[in-house]
Amino acid sequence: MAKKKKSSSSNTIALNKKARHNYSLTDKFEGGMSLQGWEIKSIRSGKVNISDCYVHIKEGEAYLLGAEITPLNAASSHVVCDPNRDRKLLLNRRELEKITAAVERDGYSLIATAMYWKACWVKLEFHLGKGKKDHDKRSDIKDREWAVDKGRLMKNRNLDR
Repeated sequence: MAKKKKSSSSNTIALNKKARHNYSLTDKFEGGMSLQGWEIKSIRSGKVNISDCYVHIKEGEAYLLGAEITPLNAASSHVVCDPNRDRKLLLNRRELEKITAAVERDGYSLIATAMYWKACWVKLEFHLGKGKKDHDKRSDIKDREWAVDKGRLMKNRNLDR
């Protein structure tokens, strides 16, 4: 009997944790990615960074810019690898039209927030967003701290009974 391969409980490959802090995010989209073989092998080993990447619309197509997939030495010895190349996103025409309208007319940016496995495909989650000003960030921090303090107060209040 063959041994079963352990599967990881999380399908998440990479997260962009700074996105929610730097942008106010609205609509969420999901798209597949057009990748090469060496990129899939690198993604499986977890050599991905999407912290400074974004999605750009060019000639009616969506591309992921700034994502870094570090090539493996063993897997990509015969291919010239560009870790920061533009990767095409696979989206429906209707989604592309909606995204293009929001970016061109309303001034939104497309911010990548997560990369994950869905079955055997790599998917990218990205949001429409607008940049936050410093005072917006301060008010978010203040609200978060108040929620923590409120939880502590309620916990202590319940313990006194």
